[in-house]
Amino acid sequence: SRHGHAFIDRALYLPRAWTEDSARLARAHVPVGATFTTKSRMALDMIARTVGADVPLSWIAVDHVWGVDIEMALRRWCKGYVVGVSASHNFFLTRPAFSQQVGTAEDIARSVHPSQWRSLPLQEGLQGSETWAYCPFADLDVAEYDNARSGLWTAGLLIRRDANHAFRYFSTWSPAGTEIETLFAVRQCCKIAEDGLGAAKSELGLEHNETRSWHGWHRHVSLVMLAYAMVQT
Repeated sequence: SRHGHAFIDRALYLPRAWTEDSARLARAHVPVGATFTTKSRMALDMIARTVGADVPLSWIAVDHVWGVDIEMALRRWCKGYVVGVSASHNFFLTRPAFSQQVGTAEDIARSVHPSQWRSLPLQEGLQGSETWAYCPFADLDVAEYDNARSGLWTAGLLIRRDANHAFRYFSTWSPAGTEIETLFAVRQCCKIAEDGLGAAKSELGLEHNETRSWHGWHRHVSLVMLAYAMVQT
């Protein structure tokens, strides 16, 4: 927000080799019933906790996900998003099961007219600019995902083109009429998060963690999160 930024949640990823080894889980005091969870599912669970806690937010920025679960959940929750996707990610006018396919992210990017590309300045404190294009597909009634809500939202694709004409792709969901500058600013939040993680590692010891238990890891990371929040205020 305008007041700054901080980390508000954390989750420990356990590889399948861990979750299938009951003795190892017991030694590390992992709670009974812990099962293997993909990173995408963990991300969705963290977002769900944030939304459920009524944290005031309008947008979600995700660097990269696999599958459409996060996108569909954010549409149901009426939250705008900019979500990194692969070149082969398929886009549809509405829900994949019921509508016409627009094409893959790569196909759409290759068809962008030269006049659609925009040079956008980086966030405050950074020099330079990046080249982006925005391709909105359709204005949809949010009631399709949550019949308790109404209003038009736009599904689209945000594309970054680097100096070598290589692309990065971001699926977007935003209130109808949202400009590319707003979507670009949301995407920039990922850079803020990356910088914050870097500072937490180099200045606050996030990586200096030799704990060997579930509780130890959570205590260490929680204290680093608190310290980082205090530094930002």
